[in-house]
Amino acid sequence: MTTISRRAALTPRQLTRTGERLSFIYLERCTVHRDANAITAEDADGTTHIPSATIGTLLLGPGTRITHQAMSVLGETGAAVCWVGEQGVRYYAGGRALTRSSALAEAQAVQWANTRSRLAVARAMYRLRFPDEDPAGLTRQELLGREGSRLKDCYRAQSARTGVPWRGRRYTPGDFSSGDAVNQAITAAAQCTYGITHAVVASLGCSPALGFVHSGHELSFVLDIADLYKTEIGIPLAFDIAADNDEDIGPRTRRALRDRINETSLLNRCVNDIKRLLLPDTGQAGTTNDDHDVVSLQSDGGHTVASGRNYGGGTDDHDAYADVEHTW
Repeated sequence: MTTISRRAALTPRQLTRTGERLSFIYLERCTVHRDANAITAEDADGTTHIPSATIGTLLLGPGTRITHQAMSVLGETGAAVCWVGEQGVRYYAGGRALTRSSALAEAQAVQWANTRSRLAVARAMYRLRFPDEDPAGLTRQELLGREGSRLKDCYRAQSARTGVPWRGRRYTPGDFSSGDAVNQAITAAAQCTYGITHAVVASLGCSPALGFVHSGHELSFVLDIADLYKTEIGIPLAFDIAADNDEDIGPRTRRALRDRINETSLLNRCVNDIKRLLLPDTGQAGTTNDDHDVVSLQSDGGHTVASGRNYGGGTDDHDAYADVEHTW
């Protein structure tokens, strides 16, 4: 008889922090199963054990099969899982957030709900991308214009650096091979970065949909955060790959991006950037009580009160609920 359903849920203190995880692991043509709190990848060459709590994003390529038990442990440990094809990287599903705190989600909703604070966050994102320029006072239209100009400058600069001809951004959705080598590399780097960023956003408990620059899409905030690293990491790397040769652009770009992410500690940086953007008063050192599995009740005046008790009055009700804990 299986005992999986009777295993205690892991707490945040038992999980590996997002910034300390492997950026992603790519598997293809194998069967993914579960062995205790690890996943196994079995193919013709044997079985490989992978600690699930160390995975940021698990990329399942062509020919992979994954069991329900493997998905269960990946969900418990907060690993993102996405199925990818040979035509690029796509993100389809994610696990449970690593945090039990709603602080970042609430801060994101508060910042997003007010048009002034939403614009302030958009300006802060621009400042992170281009620290040599102060966007204070710029309207949204002006921000978009400046961002577009800086992006064009980046393409031209990388073309001059590597000697790779640049004829403009060309990408047909669903047709990865329609672009030239550098466009394919840019697409592969961008899609992979979206998946990794989505894993970080989900692990922090934020809403992928509430964007400050992008809007109207379920991944608007993911696109916002991923774009922070486009001109610094994604585009230069894509030109380097295209300058080398035009063979196996997709796989080579993903491997090179994986190495660059580890070299730059991008996952840890991504976590700090999100906290700094959503909690500007506390900065990256601000605490969100990630390890506290506590539920409060909302009261008047923006205050919260303890849960697990009845506020209808009377000592009997109070005593009956005083020791109740909310656990899942």
